[in-house]
Amino acid sequence: MSYNKPLPRLDTLNKPFWSAAKEGKLLLQHCPACGDTRFPPGPVCPKCLAGDQDWVESSGKGTLESWIDMHRAYWDGFKDDLPYRVCLVRLEEGPVMVSNLVDKTENLRMGAPVKVVFDAVTEDVTLPKFTLA
Repeated sequence: MSYNKPLPRLDTLNKPFWSAAKEGKLLLQHCPACGDTRFPPGPVCPKCLAGDQDWVESSGKGTLESWIDMHRAYWDGFKDDLPYRVCLVRLEEGPVMVSNLVDKTENLRMGAPVKVVFDAVTEDVTLPKFTLA
């Protein structure tokens, strides 16, 4: 079975994130100099401009900030998934992630607790998605 949806472009900057996702871990980039924790990763800290960055494991828990149900497939690979949910999740550690919410319920509310789940879509890519906690 082939995966025909857009995939992330793996590079040296984001490789630790995607490698950890394959292992069922959600990593966030962290600045040892000032303590900033963020996503997506960058080559330098946006707060203090330090170049040495490391990675910390997220709890994978957060709150639902917003969501939208997509009723149109902008890529052919999404046709069979319609409607599907795209969400904004504020992680306990602070960063906000754009992802998918796998729940089909209509009883959603802003601030609802969510947790990360992982979807191995190819041999190389496992996508972090979220479900209601």
